[in-house]
Amino acid sequence: MGLLERSASSLDTIAGHAEHVYSVAEGAAPPLGIQPVSSSWQRSAKKHGLDPLDSQAPRILTPAELKHFREPLDKLIFTARQEIDELYEVVREAGYTVLLCDSSGVAVAHRGENALASQFQYWGTWLGGVWSEEVEGTNGIGTVIAEERPVTVHRSQHFRSRHINLSCSGAPVFGVDGRLIAVLDVSAIDPELSERAHALTGVLTVRSARAIEERFFREQFRREWIVAVAPPEGGASDMLLAVAGNQRIVGANRAARTSLMLDDRGLHAGTSLWSIFERNIDLFRRQDPTDIAARLLIAGSNDSRPALVTPPGHPMTDANLHTRPRLGSIDISKLPPAPQAQGGLSPGAMRRVREFVEVHLGESIDLSTLAGVAGLSVHHFARQFKQSAGMPPHAYLTQKRIERAQEMLVQTDLPLAEIAFAVGFFDQGHLARHFRHMLGTTPREFRWSQR
Repeated sequence: MGLLERSASSLDTIAGHAEHVYSVAEGAAPPLGIQPVSSSWQRSAKKHGLDPLDSQAPRILTPAELKHFREPLDKLIFTARQEIDELYEVVREAGYTVLLCDSSGVAVAHRGENALASQFQYWGTWLGGVWSEEVEGTNGIGTVIAEERPVTVHRSQHFRSRHINLSCSGAPVFGVDGRLIAVLDVSAIDPELSERAHALTGVLTVRSARAIEERFFREQFRREWIVAVAPPEGGASDMLLAVAGNQRIVGANRAARTSLMLDDRGLHAGTSLWSIFERNIDLFRRQDPTDIAARLLIAGSNDSRPALVTPPGHPMTDANLHTRPRLGSIDISKLPPAPQAQGGLSPGAMRRVREFVEVHLGESIDLSTLAGVAGLSVHHFARQFKQSAGMPPHAYLTQKRIERAQEMLVQTDLPLAEIAFAVGFFDQGHLARHFRHMLGTTPREFRWSQR
């Protein structure tokens, strides 16, 4: 018997449930099993002004109303169909319906037994149902949106007493920009459903949501190289990076943005993959479309991460096969041994040099200055820096100056001459020569392409 069932004697009646909701909303210690949703109860009562005794049925949008919410997610809905179908096949026998909702809590796609449609519609767990926390209080869709994390809400964990026979598990779906774009939810209307049995659906829902995210990411960046990086043991989610042919990162999923501190500005400017990992250009020279298992060495360290590198899609390759989810399938036993940095700067010295360059990029920086920052002679510094960074110090400085120039070209309207001086070049021509050599275009053409 689960925690919620053991406390059901005081929560299974409408009046008893409402009494506990009011108590928790006022700051009292939550009953057994309510702690995970207590913050949502307080928001529902205090912020949204909802009444747990309100018996009004959830709103179901008309087909015309639903179209307005569904159309912006047409691509995602199409992408998610396989994962939704597979999830439904697993949970249908237990009486669940599967909902894909937009970021406002509207169910824009569903799977469920048509014979039970009227029952699901009565409870609101059907196509067109509106499940924002602002309207329905604590639930497995709206609370996911509010907290941007997977949420399982079983029976009396719901805010509204009307919903105490419902059980739902929801997981967020994040877009290629790292923002929440949808919620995947499974819901059942069964007062006999145990807490333990329902808890299993949470794991399934999260797994399916992550697969939808990955497939959507791979489809959006089908023409780029995709680098899937496994987290350290016990770490967070797997990272996905979209990498252009020049090894600049042009896309990153939410986990990668968080772990690697990437943002839209850095991605727009074109952060180099080799500013994060040690250079391994051979990974991007393969001509066949098969995945490449690898270990990526974190720059300036001996710490590595298992990775799977997928070459760009080809018109002759099967699109569904090419964009299939791979996260969680990286077989570590088949990966090559982790590479070890041979010599090179210590992680601390490399970090100090990078931080110094970042702060003083617009100034004249000579080799002896960098050697002093690292605490080495010029000769030893030059050799060890190249071992760590995969390039000589002067090439690293040029790369960083070009990256800063890219940012300024996108974010400001400064004349090219001023940008050149600000990032450490002698003049506009000096900037233009290095810019074209590194990126294959001129600063002016690059700025125009970003507008």
